[in-house]
Amino acid sequence: MSKQAETRLSACRAHIDEIDEQMLALMNRRVEVAQRIGEIKSSLDEPAFYRPEREARVLKRLRKLNRGPLDDASLEALFREIMSITRSSEAGLSVAVLGPLGTYTEAAARQHFGRSIAVAPFSTIDEIFRAAETGQTDFAVAPVENSTEGGVSGTLDRLVTTSLLICGEIHLRIHHNLLGTGDSLQAVKRVMAHAQSLAQCRRWLHRNLPGAQLISAASNAEAAIQARDDRSAAAIAGDSAAARYGLNHLAANIEDEPGNATRFLLFSNRPTPPSGDDKTSLLLSCRNRPGALFHLLKPLMERGVDMTRIESRPSRTGLWEYIFFVDIIGHQADPGIAETLKELRSEAGLYKNLGSYPVSS
Repeated sequence: MSKQAETRLSACRAHIDEIDEQMLALMNRRVEVAQRIGEIKSSLDEPAFYRPEREARVLKRLRKLNRGPLDDASLEALFREIMSITRSSEAGLSVAVLGPLGTYTEAAARQHFGRSIAVAPFSTIDEIFRAAETGQTDFAVAPVENSTEGGVSGTLDRLVTTSLLICGEIHLRIHHNLLGTGDSLQAVKRVMAHAQSLAQCRRWLHRNLPGAQLISAASNAEAAIQARDDRSAAAIAGDSAAARYGLNHLAANIEDEPGNATRFLLFSNRPTPPSGDDKTSLLLSCRNRPGALFHLLKPLMERGVDMTRIESRPSRTGLWEYIFFVDIIGHQADPGIAETLKELRSEAGLYKNLGSYPVSS
């Protein structure tokens, strides 16, 4: 390296050191202010230490201010970690996820909340909901739909009965890996994973492991634990499970669809105020009459409300009767949306408002 290049490099490094010192000072100031906020909130009757609508507005404002070269995805990841650290200085919060640790549900929770949150793993989706319903945890995160395989039955069924409200959504890009203790595919006789993950990799498995037995597990992390103790077995799971359970990557990115992603919902016992860019989720059923679904959804069309998702499920209360899960753009407190929901309620045989929450960026 030339002397001139060394001089320029040293100057740049000194500049970075300077910036780091400024960032450290500002970060400590941010934590101090957060601690004061925590003290104020603690004096309230029902303090809310996590405000999804506030954090959504903060991130939206920062994206508008951003002029690069930092891209918006990196900016959001950075500030979610910063907010996670400062939030933890106000109060310790916990979130229920599908366990054991190393699942995509845990990854979704940490993507949303940052690393500074207590994660409580549970064996089933039902237990995740129950933990937040009973106050064992402050929040619950559960998968609701996959871009390849559609709705997640366990979560959709629990939405019918839960008292929790949706307070956020998380979109997680899913990269499936085949993990095991060996170093090649030849020894793999069994492949274990959550049923959704097996379905998302069915074509790859048919091509590359046509003779392998496919075994459904409660979660991908549970499959990884089983594969750790069986050299003839492999698990489909993410990088975090590989690192946590000491497994080798036998094959990477084995999902059939390159754009494979899963949408998770975040639940709490509190309603979420408007952020300015929101969704509302509903559970509806039709009255028994001709054109029932048309009449049920007619208020959305007449008022120009954007419906982004509708999914039907058997109601389990009568033969060939269905309930519908519907997402619309807007917050239930918005005047136009409030009037639309009033009309839907009068038309529906069953009406349940599952909550309004910020749209995922």
